Amino acid sequence: MKRCLLIDDHEIVRRGVRQLLAEVWPDAEFGEAAGVAAGREWLLRADWDLVLLDINLPGGNGFELLAEARQRCPGAAVLVLSAYPEEEFATRAFKLGAAGYLTKASLADEMLLAVRRVLAGGKYVSAALAQHLAAALGDSHGQALHEALSPRELEVLRQVAQGRSAREIAAALSVSESTVGTYRSRIADKLRVSTNVELTRYALQHGLDR
Repeated sequence: MKRCLLIDDHEIVRRGVRQLLAEVWPDAEFGEAAGVAAGREWLLRADWDLVLLDINLPGGNGFELLAEARQRCPGAAVLVLSAYPEEEFATRAFKLGAAGYLTKASLADEMLLAVRRVLAGGKYVSAALAQHLAAALGDSHGQALHEALSPRELEVLRQVAQGRSAREIAAALSVSESTVGTYRSRIADKLRVSTNVELTRYALQHGLDR
């Protein structure tokens, strides 16, 4: 019997994925969470075989939840299912322990192939992502600057790009405004920019504002 945890803020996505998996594994047990807090709770409720995880979630950063999932459920295969483009986010997901990365534009057959592969202990990358990773390995100097950002720094950058103030970001992340300022300084150093306008421009150019 497979135990599958679906973490996505869109109910229609969870229902569709659940129905698709249940057709292949009728005896599977499912858990569902719509945000980071609920996802943390569900991670502790069972020894999950599979965690399907979106990285754009209410209440926090999906990348941080991915890292927690690897710690709390080391036996689970984590498959990221996201609207974010592979070339921007998949490398980060794999570094944090994901077994596979799919975009929500993927076909049902591809998702089932990915699920079977990660449940068997393998890794899943699409053909397009494999080509991108091969190019990156061939040219390490071409690595995007934002690959050096931590999950929390990436979240701060995203919120800066969305036009949120330091106070709003601090409230959303449950940290102080001075901590947000520290994160912003680190981000600016790593991205080699200085102003919020430049941070926003970088985020928009690389699709990091969503």
